[in-house]
Amino acid sequence: MAVLIDPDKMTIKMASQFIGKINQSLATHIFVGGSTVADFATEQLVSVIKKHTHLPVILFPGDVSQITGQADALLFLSLISGRNPEYLIGKQVASVSKLRQMHLEVIPTGYLLIENGKETAVQKVTGTKPMSKDSVQDIVDTAKAGELLGMKLIYLEAGSGALNPIDSTIINSVKKEISLPLIVGGGIRTKKQLEEAYNSGADLVVIGTAFEDNEALFEELASLSSRHLPKGEN
Repeated sequence: MAVLIDPDKMTIKMASQFIGKINQSLATHIFVGGSTVADFATEQLVSVIKKHTHLPVILFPGDVSQITGQADALLFLSLISGRNPEYLIGKQVASVSKLRQMHLEVIPTGYLLIENGKETAVQKVTGTKPMSKDSVQDIVDTAKAGELLGMKLIYLEAGSGALNPIDSTIINSVKKEISLPLIVGGGIRTKKQLEEAYNSGADLVVIGTAFEDNEALFEELASLSSRHLPKGEN
């Protein structure tokens, strides 16, 4: 399980206490990023996070400005569900001058935005439409295309604050088709939804808004043990 922290919603003052709860949870990774983040906010927050945890801190950037060498790794996202060249290759090219000076582990990631019941920040920022949740074969084919293009991860995203998480049928269908680790995020707010995502084939589940809105969720998930999770995830 990865906990996603948005630098625009997490102040430096709040970070140490929040990271303490993450350290005591089942979380194996910390993702940092957001669709719109103020300049230098990501670097400052990552620097503080690293002082309070030994968990890997991975950048999940919405823009080149969010890349910082303070983190351990970077999800090098390509929005393969959309057709805006800026987010397929443009932003990636723009990031190279920064990455050349850093020692981040860069992980090519095929990023698919799936409709969830509301317009998300990702949709607004990228100017792309999410894939229909009913077009399961299109989603599967797009994920497979990402694998054939050389991606190392596939990320199915419902979007921050999604009304509905990715449907289990979609997760299961994609997992059967690809041989890559599968990340699933967006709209997961309960232990049941978390378990459903894992049982459907997700290798890593990302939770962000749910913890921002309800930190008591940490206690709810504490009842989960390694036997509830896929082998190797805890």
